[in-house]
Amino acid sequence: MKRAAALILAGALAGPAAARESLGIYHGWGAFRDMTPYRCYAIAQPPQRGDRRWRPFASVSTWPAQRIRGQIHVRLSRERRGDAPVTLKVDDQAFPMVAGPVNAWAPNARVDAAIVAAMRSGQRLTVTSATPGGAPFTDRYQLKGAASAIDAAALGCARRG
Repeated sequence: MKRAAALILAGALAGPAAARESLGIYHGWGAFRDMTPYRCYAIAQPPQRGDRRWRPFASVSTWPAQRIRGQIHVRLSRERRGDAPVTLKVDDQAFPMVAGPVNAWAPNARVDAAIVAAMRSGQRLTVTSATPGGAPFTDRYQLKGAASAIDAAALGCARRG
């Protein structure tokens, strides 16, 4: 199971595999470090559905050179309608997101921190929006292992090497 999770998570990541270092797999979440650009992140994929042109994921990233820690980024499983809101929920706590056609982010560092805090004790994360045709969709993630992966990613960038 761990090997399968590692292969799935590694396949979801963009960029050259040689530049990526695995920092650990924690249930359905993985922690990785990239050297160029230097960053560390925890990442998971929902069960594959929707548009197969890209792989959806939820991630929590640290970018030391930019002094960014705990930045939330979600790639949606489907393209969204331009005016459709994107909402990220951890259990019953909802957070509005800023979104492009297939990506979404927290609107600011304060909301990033609130989402990460909720993820640490939450059971599930969902992201909802609507397709260009107006059909609603939801991407679902289990949060088991998320806190450990987030910590491993943060530690991975705390000491360069």
